[in-house]
Amino acid sequence: MTRVPDSRRDRCAKLLHLLDQQKAAAAVITHLPNVRYLSGFTGSNAILLISGRGATLYTDPRYDIQARQQAHCAVRIVRGPLWPEVAAEIKKRNLTSIALESDKVSHADWLEVAKIIGKGVKLRPVKGVVESLRAIKSAAEIDTIRRSVQVNSKALAQTLKKVKPGMTELEVAAELDYRMRRLGAEGPAFETIVACGARSALPHAQPTTEQLKNDQVLLIDMGASLEGYASDMTRVVHLGEPGARIRGLYEAVLEAQLQAIAAVKPGASCAEVDAAARDALKKRKLDRYFTHSTGHGLGLEIHENPRIGAKVETVLQPGMVITIEPGVYVQDFGGVRIEDTVLVTETGVDVLTPTTKEFVVLAS
Repeated sequence: MTRVPDSRRDRCAKLLHLLDQQKAAAAVITHLPNVRYLSGFTGSNAILLISGRGATLYTDPRYDIQARQQAHCAVRIVRGPLWPEVAAEIKKRNLTSIALESDKVSHADWLEVAKIIGKGVKLRPVKGVVESLRAIKSAAEIDTIRRSVQVNSKALAQTLKKVKPGMTELEVAAELDYRMRRLGAEGPAFETIVACGARSALPHAQPTTEQLKNDQVLLIDMGASLEGYASDMTRVVHLGEPGARIRGLYEAVLEAQLQAIAAVKPGASCAEVDAAARDALKKRKLDRYFTHSTGHGLGLEIHENPRIGAKVETVLQPGMVITIEPGVYVQDFGGVRIEDTVLVTETGVDVLTPTTKEFVVLAS
């Protein structure tokens, strides 16, 4: 069997320890980001079987070379469906209790898996076990996220030099994505959001052929994927001199974001961080325009544990990487969101995003 580097061996060992508490002797991992986290494999079709005897990755012939290059475990290349081969190995290892990611498998697939595995093997539904391990980033993961953040910020800086009235939202989004790739990213970590004018009040606006105009706000939410790890940032700029109303909204959101960042520290709950942002907006009677949670974890996926929300009592721990992104959205006028990627440290917080939070004004 291929020798497993300490980091991945430790991850698998921690997973088995957690599963032992749930009386499962092994785990079958099907969620691809979790497969990547535990094995290193990045392909689009895989199942990972982990037990005390080690880990085995199952994939198809398309990934024969890639799997053997990437995976830090045994590799089985399967011609045809993967599950029968996995089931055969489960029986060979005399495993009688298997943990399966219940939140990643449909009911129909669950029934099919149970049928393939057959009697004598109990399927134990588990939820979020690997994700709980992924929430605490290693030093190497944090370094990769830092570099992803840097690429993201540089791509925005380069693009803003080209933004001018007459460009469409789609053209701005395309330029951002192009710049990310030129700077070394695999691509955007999610569909880049570009929204101008009143459309900036749509928190998840998709870019359109709407043209940018003078005296108009422009909201950009973007993230780079670098070596599989995501970054996330939102900035709002203005074409031409902004009026008093939009400046007021910007100042309110910035205050809320800074207060939420100040609340980030080991031992603080996600709800406390969320409340810090909402309290700041409530003082300005803008809290009703804040329609989503204050942030989320990120890593191999753009949305990971923990969620920074009003009812989330998860306690922040050193090594967690999260976003802080309060926003205010006024229908038929516009919206403001300011978002940074931040790291929970042993003593507090490290804001990874270097991009200025001044209200940038672009020449019209």
